[in-house]
Amino acid sequence: MPRLSEVIAALDALWPPERAESWDAVGTVCGDPDTAVNRVLFAVDPVQEIADEAVKLGADLVVTHHPLYLRGTTTVAAGHFKGRVVHTLIKNDVALHVAHTNADTADPGVSDALALALDLRVTGPLVPDPGDPHGRRGLGRICELDVPETVREFAARAAKRLPATAQGIRFAGDPDALVRTVAVSGGSGDGLFEQVRAAGVDAFLTADLRHHPVSEAREHAPLPALVDAAHWATEWPWCEQAAAQLDRISDREGWNLRVHVSKTVTDPWTSHLSAPFSSPGAPN
Repeated sequence: MPRLSEVIAALDALWPPERAESWDAVGTVCGDPDTAVNRVLFAVDPVQEIADEAVKLGADLVVTHHPLYLRGTTTVAAGHFKGRVVHTLIKNDVALHVAHTNADTADPGVSDALALALDLRVTGPLVPDPGDPHGRRGLGRICELDVPETVREFAARAAKRLPATAQGIRFAGDPDALVRTVAVSGGSGDGLFEQVRAAGVDAFLTADLRHHPVSEAREHAPLPALVDAAHWATEWPWCEQAAAQLDRISDREGWNLRVHVSKTVTDPWTSHLSAPFSSPGAPN
């Protein structure tokens, strides 16, 4: 079995930590570099449910997309919910490693996995990484559909192919307009409207679209159709992609790792109600 340091070196080669944004917190959160690794669990969020799942599974390493301490901390006391995660992991000899924005812009990255889940053909990055001479790395992806479909049909495609969440799928735009090209970006994407408009695509699928940025962008200039999914749902496909990448490394190196993807839904929203629209005078 490989040591943790060997597995982490392989993960860092896939998603170099130096390519993370300056504000990000990626890398190994806890774990002994000399500990043997046999079983690895991939998940989106480093929350208590995932820590408990790792312990029950007998995992030696958890790899998550989201950082545990994005804004830093002065304590890992178990009286705090994040500290409780750390205590659970360390007590059970489970390491935690994070690949966040360095996985977003990788080749393949988070948006490649999202495009694959939607059965879209990637033609290039939405925001290219100027440091990539091959033009494949970067934030988001521009994609094509094999057969054009309406905005309504494309939203239904997303609802069918992405993991189910309480939010479901929202969309804005003419439901009967045809979609031939799509921009996708896993995670929060309403800071990319300028690039999406410049790309000239027919639709943009992302997550966490907020009222004011969307309203102002649509008033400023026409946008393509917008399709809004849950943040967790747009990033979960990366877990399967990342697990497959580590599986291939394990086979090549003769590590015989057992690699798993958590099916636990850690999207924070738990239910959704929709009432009929009653009147144009509805309160704000």
